[in-house]
Amino acid sequence: MTKTLVSIALLALAGNTLAANLDDVERLLSAPLDAPQQQAADEQSLATDCLLTPSVDARIASPVVGVLDTVKVERGDLVKKGQVLFRLRADVEEATLKLNRAQTEYGKRTITRNTELYEQNLISEQEKDEIVITNRLYGYEMGQTEAMLAQKTIRSPFTGVVVDTFLDPGEYVGEEPILQVVQLDPLYVEVVVPAEYLGKIKTGATAQVTLANPLNSSHRARIEIVDRVLDAASSTFGVRLQLDNPDYLLPAGLKCSVNFELDQLVSK
Repeated sequence: MTKTLVSIALLALAGNTLAANLDDVERLLSAPLDAPQQQAADEQSLATDCLLTPSVDARIASPVVGVLDTVKVERGDLVKKGQVLFRLRADVEEATLKLNRAQTEYGKRTITRNTELYEQNLISEQEKDEIVITNRLYGYEMGQTEAMLAQKTIRSPFTGVVVDTFLDPGEYVGEEPILQVVQLDPLYVEVVVPAEYLGKIKTGATAQVTLANPLNSSHRARIEIVDRVLDAASSTFGVRLQLDNPDYLLPAGLKCSVNFELDQLVSK
């Protein structure tokens, strides 16, 4: 009787071992054949979220205080580099410039007349020098007034789009900005990457940027900056890409995703 029980127990144990081995075989057979290849592919690329931002975001202010005379642009306007954005009242400077021009013109006539007298030895060398220096001072004063007048006219430092205006004509202008202009060509693509990929993403390489709704389009962007300092709290570092936007078809502020090809060779 005892031998029979032992034999049954051994058979049961063998059956359990065989079942376990069959489960392992089924698990191996059910695993996809391309799993190792997929893992290798993942190690060759990195997909992560990103955001399009303006390459320049400037709040334009006046270098001098005064009263706002005219604003030449409105929100949404495309402005060229050097285009007039706004002007401050400059009545005093304009009147002073007229005076300086009259003084300079009078000084030139005085020099012409006294040159003939000097050649005839009718005035001394000192008198001649005083006339020339006085006229030169008139010219310096006129240049100073022209520079002060130029400060009352503010021009765009780059080609871009007016985002907003903060003051209206007639308001006092101090240190606060008058309007905001952004540069949308090129755009920047800002990305935050886990620290484990440090050294695998190189400046000068390119990456595929896919834009979210409503554009749903893909573009190649060039990696411009890879931060060399990690953020200790999140164990990440920043990457900036540059995306050309000559026709202003791509808006800033749009979410996107970027696919980096890791260890990409960069041509020098």
